[in-house]
Amino acid sequence: MEGEFVKSVEDGVHLAKRIYFGKDRAVAPPKPMTAMEKASLSYLPESPMLYAVIGDPAIVDNPDIPSYQPHVHGRCDPPALIPLQMNGISLEADCYLDTAFITVTGSWRVHCVMGSRSCDCRIAVPMGEQGSILGVEVELPRKSYSTKIVTLDDESETEKVAKIQDGCFLKPHIFTLSIPQVDGGTNISVTIRWSQKLLYCNGQLTLDVPFSFPDFVTPAGKKISKKEKIQLNVNSGPGIEVICKSTSHPLKERQRQAGKLGFFYESDVLNWSRANFVFSYTVSSSHTYGNVLLQSPPPLDSDQREIFCCSLFPGDQQCRKVFRKEVVFVVDISGSMKGKPIEDTKQALCTALSKLDSQDLFNIIAFNSEKYLFSSSLELATKKSIENATQWIGTNFIAGGGTNILNPLTQAMEMFSYTQQHIPIIFLVTDGAVEDERHICNVLKSHLMQKQMICPRLYTFGIGLFCNHYFLRMLAVMSRGHYNAAYDVDSIEVRVEQLFSRASSVILANIAFENLDGLEEFEVFPTPVPDLSSKGPLVLSGRYRGVFPDTLKAKGVLADLSNFSLDLKAIQTKDIPLDKVLARQQIELLTAQAWLTENKDLEQKIAQTSIQNGVISEYTRMILIETDKGKVITESTSKRKVSTAPKKIEEAKLQKKTLLQNLGAGFGNYSATIENISPGITETKPETAEILAKAASNCCGKMCDMCCCMCCIRTCSKMNDQCAIVLTQFLGSLACLGCFACCELCCSGNDG
Repeated sequence: MEGEFVKSVEDGVHLAKRIYFGKDRAVAPPKPMTAMEKASLSYLPESPMLYAVIGDPAIVDNPDIPSYQPHVHGRCDPPALIPLQMNGISLEADCYLDTAFITVTGSWRVHCVMGSRSCDCRIAVPMGEQGSILGVEVELPRKSYSTKIVTLDDESETEKVAKIQDGCFLKPHIFTLSIPQVDGGTNISVTIRWSQKLLYCNGQLTLDVPFSFPDFVTPAGKKISKKEKIQLNVNSGPGIEVICKSTSHPLKERQRQAGKLGFFYESDVLNWSRANFVFSYTVSSSHTYGNVLLQSPPPLDSDQREIFCCSLFPGDQQCRKVFRKEVVFVVDISGSMKGKPIEDTKQALCTALSKLDSQDLFNIIAFNSEKYLFSSSLELATKKSIENATQWIGTNFIAGGGTNILNPLTQAMEMFSYTQQHIPIIFLVTDGAVEDERHICNVLKSHLMQKQMICPRLYTFGIGLFCNHYFLRMLAVMSRGHYNAAYDVDSIEVRVEQLFSRASSVILANIAFENLDGLEEFEVFPTPVPDLSSKGPLVLSGRYRGVFPDTLKAKGVLADLSNFSLDLKAIQTKDIPLDKVLARQQIELLTAQAWLTENKDLEQKIAQTSIQNGVISEYTRMILIETDKGKVITESTSKRKVSTAPKKIEEAKLQKKTLLQNLGAGFGNYSATIENISPGITETKPETAEILAKAASNCCGKMCDMCCCMCCIRTCSKMNDQCAIVLTQFLGSLACLGCFACCELCCSGNDG
């Protein structure tokens, strides 16, 4: 999909050169690009974008000034995507704890389609770190569109739904949605909402929003106003000092309170923003710190228990001691890992080995249907052993065979010494699903119930969509570890390094809470509490009944095995929408629990939370609602005896609902794992040779009956100059052979 999208946009940019803008244009015609500029140019969106979907190139023209260009024969297959010109853009970002809510409102114009014709328009929304789409609203002169989360069991929402293949992720961070049949020259107003995580490094939080617009979305007319607006609000909770560190755009401060910052930027610009909106700030302390926020649930919340949120920040103390590690890397080398997945995993694993401390211990287990050990026991991470391990990886990481996760996991748990000086870690990487996943969870649970001071932590990493990400998340949650994933194979190396960096920087383990005896109920997500790493904050959430203590005591074990405790002050807050900030985390954790226990009541609870907060889940779907705005009719008063003012009556608004694609990750694909289908594999397009063969067999054989012009056009449009020359020579040869056969037939009929 990504490659086809890029090719379609490239075709659209070339097709847009047909458009004549007249003498009143603000931008010069595009100059030919150098080879270096072409190499760096990306047609994937780096900001919210709209595209005109062009199947028939003959409709491409300026809706205001017809150019009367020669007619274009044929169709675009796949349809070309012409980036629409943008008239205005507004970005609003609200940052709470470790999460940001983004709202982008923009105005685009269908500048490239005749006024008498129409086309579909495609919205593309690139999102930041762990982005999650929340909603899209579109306003047209006669219609409006909006998305909504519904359950499939809700007949009132789905009885009139038309199922189409639309509304999907082009890449894990790029959401796309099509709006049907928009007239040429129409102005489109679009509002897009999503959430994303803030990046954390050394006590500094960073918001990074895709906001880099290409030159070809700048309107051509000089008199068109181009207004750019940014509004930023930061709220880290009462009693926490927030300090601005850096910003990519010229913001003006308009609010500063305890725990809050507010900024604003607005300007008429000649060219749109060419860089992402990046804002960094600190809520730092030299030591570990945190707080507890309390809030009553919204009136319509299905769970009326009180809400709490506990945040633990590692601080920015650089000399803080981290735990020594015993690490066993358990890596999938089944047939589906062939190619880029196995190569990038090898590179990431070698990088992780190079970052081990000389006091750490490690081993490597590669598995498919069998298992292959680097060593029979844990090795000290000396320079020599790491070199040997790197060579062993290069020799033994050859993709092939099936997938068996239980045996290597069991053997990895038996390798640990379970001494108090090291924290045992299993680093699992896989791209497949297996039948005995619930059994594996039960085996792990029974092993974790043994009374070790520090039990093994599982850091799990999933590649692609064929593995069961909720199974991997469950393994991590049960063992106080962490989970990460690369839904896109291009991000494997970066994501693996991020997860290992978190695993190798644990500063506080075995975290628990005290002073909770007065509560009637207390539910915390996740349970048990994961370890705190210097690479990021730990945000816990949950529900409770009763009187929450004024101070919550958090305790744990430091790397030197000394006990640690921290008093967290409980504060009531109304400024932070805790239910929305915590919704995605709770949905993901509850979904893993529902998968493991197969609890239908829990599935219904997840669906309710998903609908209330507009967050995608496995048990809900997103629909697109099309609303006709109706016409205002003036009622005639000629038949009335008493003369009164004309009465305006608005026609009833009609709605059409479209069920979009399932946006959830799913629960793995066991069949694809059995068949060793690599992650990211999609149906391939036929090559030019295949197209020619089909054209020859299906069309050229019927030339006596009809001429297949369309097929010929489609075929020729996919050929370069050299291929066209070869084809011409080939057809010329066929013509000569045909003439020779005819002559031979004629001569045989005339006796030589």
